[in-house]
Amino acid sequence: MNLTVIGTGYVGLVSGTCFAEMGNTVTCIDVDNNKILNLQKGIIPIYEPGLEAMVKRNFQNKTLRFSTNLSKHLEKCDIAFIAVGTPMGDDGSADLKYVLQVAKEIGSNMTQPLIIVDKSTVPVGTADKVRNTIQSQLNRRKLNISFDVVSNPEFLKEGDAINDFMKPDRVVIGSDNEETKDKMRALYAPFFRSSVDRLITMDVRSAEMTKYVANAMLATKISFMNEIANICELVGADVNKVRIGIGSDSRIGYSFIYPGSGYGGSCFPKDVKALKKTAEEHGYEAKLIKSVEDVNNKQKFVISNKVINKFGENLNEKTFAVWGLAFKPETDDMREAPAIYVIKELIKRGAKIQAYDPKAMEEAQSFYLKDVKGITYFNSKYETLQNADAMILLTEWKEFRSPDFEELKTQLNQPVVFDGRNQYNFERMKNLGFEYYQIGKNN
Repeated sequence: MNLTVIGTGYVGLVSGTCFAEMGNTVTCIDVDNNKILNLQKGIIPIYEPGLEAMVKRNFQNKTLRFSTNLSKHLEKCDIAFIAVGTPMGDDGSADLKYVLQVAKEIGSNMTQPLIIVDKSTVPVGTADKVRNTIQSQLNRRKLNISFDVVSNPEFLKEGDAINDFMKPDRVVIGSDNEETKDKMRALYAPFFRSSVDRLITMDVRSAEMTKYVANAMLATKISFMNEIANICELVGADVNKVRIGIGSDSRIGYSFIYPGSGYGGSCFPKDVKALKKTAEEHGYEAKLIKSVEDVNNKQKFVISNKVINKFGENLNEKTFAVWGLAFKPETDDMREAPAIYVIKELIKRGAKIQAYDPKAMEEAQSFYLKDVKGITYFNSKYETLQNADAMILLTEWKEFRSPDFEELKTQLNQPVVFDGRNQYNFERMKNLGFEYYQIGKNN
């Protein structure tokens, strides 16, 4: 098929590249000319394992193209995907200005029947707004062209997005048009060679709702476990053991019940707020969703509070080594990352920070921690330890799982470790001579 993907951010670039990998002819469109020029040179704006090689291969094979000219590429397009950002508005709702601007441009430029797919995460009712926007432009042009608007939410995990797209748990298609559903089934058929049961069709509004509910459910599991971790510390229980005890129940499972420093990233914080706002707009107070958000906001300060309890409010003479800046491993994304909150809390009290992350340091220096004074960035995890009073682990990168603990003890001023991801065994750390603090277990 001939596909046009509008937006070369995380969702658009991954989706377009994976569709091209399956033999479709894909053009990714973006208004940012510099981004398009860089993509044509093989310069990828995000870090995602496997993406760079796949982009370069399909660009070389001419199955993947990049352009700023939407009008030209709609002429022979079968399906157009809207994959632009839906940033959080001041009131917590999803801002649809980019989505509706794309819809306006589609309506102003389309010349033949077209399927338009909302791939961006959008609130319930967005497809109707997209449809009305396109139709108003066609009316203005006095054209009678048939089109359909589909909801096809993405379920990609940052750090494993290629695998998620190529071997999806499920694909959700929201449409009331059987012919459109058949075309979408044909598009996704190569991704389900062993089974087509994972392609789920439903009405548009249910598909739009499914994305928000999925993220809210996962966020709820995280906040619930963090709440339990905080209670465990108070009563003398070990949340690591509690997690194993409840995870063995098949109704609960082990996914997303690891205690930590709170969730971050581009999806969970934004989508939880948007779902809560959607409920408010319909006269319903989503108390559970609000609690999920409240718990997470407090959880981001748990590790900094442990540091302050240990070293005091005045940290003027203290230096801390921070391992991990990204909100999760295998990505350079720092949106709502716990590291931002921990670092700012410590620096506010006079501390100095020596930081390392395998992929996110450029993001930290150029944007998320750009104006924060008192941070020095290093090229390896061990360099951060020199003359530091403690090590603080905030992202569970693989290279942090089995460090040289003797090196830690040698480099640190004192053997103190704050583990915001519960990566290490408590008893082993104690036996090695560390003063070890983690989430959900009282020292």
